[in-house]
Amino acid sequence: MNTCIYNSSPSLGKAAGKTAAQLIRNAILTNGSANIILATGTSQFETLKELVAAKDINWNRVVMFHLDEYISLPITHPASFRKYLQERFLSQVPQLKDAWLINGEADALQECKRLGGLIQKNPIDVALIGIGENGHIAFNDPPADFETEQPYIIVELDEACKKQQMGEGWFQSVNEVPQRAISMSVKQILKSKHIICSLPGDRKANALKNTLEKEISNLYPSTILQMHNNCTLYIDEDAATALNSATKEKVTWINNN
Repeated sequence: MNTCIYNSSPSLGKAAGKTAAQLIRNAILTNGSANIILATGTSQFETLKELVAAKDINWNRVVMFHLDEYISLPITHPASFRKYLQERFLSQVPQLKDAWLINGEADALQECKRLGGLIQKNPIDVALIGIGENGHIAFNDPPADFETEQPYIIVELDEACKKQQMGEGWFQSVNEVPQRAISMSVKQILKSKHIICSLPGDRKANALKNTLEKEISNLYPSTILQMHNNCTLYIDEDAATALNSATKEKVTWINNN
């Protein structure tokens, strides 16, 4: 796993988006198509802007999956991840070959089976993800299931996760946050050929420290990314404040002034 630090959150988001765009172009050139995973949340704002602005991507050769969605939350709700992706990505690019969104209003078990069958036929080239304040990847809150082979699973959201969703402004109170979600599983995320992970801001400082400095444990789900050979973390100075000196020495500093 590689770590690059940028001087500000917009810079890291732009860099992550540029890298993702080039990896998508490469996959299309090599395979004739590209299969991607897109995340949501505040960590992805700048990355998706950069991806939408990317030149010369044949979007009609791209298949998109997304990481997670609340169960029973209407698509009209401001926190709906389907709404997020439609507004910030799908409506901004030419029509994709396929866009497989998670329908949290459908039968959850059947939706997991439907999406699991689809993603197994489309090995992922590039996954854009974030890490939660509690260390989750997708909605795999601690203790995360590191063993299941199912591509999509039903999960219970912990209190830290709910507080983050409220804190980012998606909900007015913790009680409004749904109890359950459909999430891509940890093993499925790790099957991606390339993982690009963005962590902007001091709110993610402890999560980043745990990701890089803890031993791999399902109590700190993002530590599993240490096992992936083509995972790059894009962080800023605020996110790096809690890292020890030995870890900071391993970080690649890129100044985007």
